[in-house]
Amino acid sequence: MPVTKTPMPTAQWSASRSIAVAALGLLALFSGRARAQGQIQPPSLAGTYQCRPNPDPCAWPGRTPSVSQSGNKLLIKGDKGETADAVLTSDTTISAGATFNSTGIIRPDHSIDWSDGTKWNKQ
Repeated sequence: MPVTKTPMPTAQWSASRSIAVAALGLLALFSGRARAQGQIQPPSLAGTYQCRPNPDPCAWPGRTPSVSQSGNKLLIKGDKGETADAVLTSDTTISAGATFNSTGIIRPDHSIDWSDGTKWNKQ
C-alpha cells in the first residue's frame, strides 16, 4: 500500500512567518534610522553647582559640588574631594551611588532636585 503524505499548510505558515519577519525588519529599520540620525543626546550636566537647602541642608558633597560627564556616566566630586559615581537613567533622571546615594530630577535649566532634600543649581 503506497504511503501518502499530507501536505503541510505551508502557505499559512509562510504568511505568518513573512509578517513576523517584516515586523522585525521594520523594527530594525527604525532603530537603525534612530542611530543614523543620532539618538537623543543626554543633557550636559558637567560643571560646578551651588547646593541649596530644599528643605534639607547641604551635607554631602558640600556647597559647591562639581560633575564631570562622559555620555550617561557621571562623576560627582564634593568640596573635600569625596567622589560618587552616577548615571543618567533617562533625560530627566539621575541616580548617584555610594557615597552620595541619591536620585535626582533634572530640570530644564539643568538644575537637579535630589532625593536627599537638596537642590543643585548649575553655575
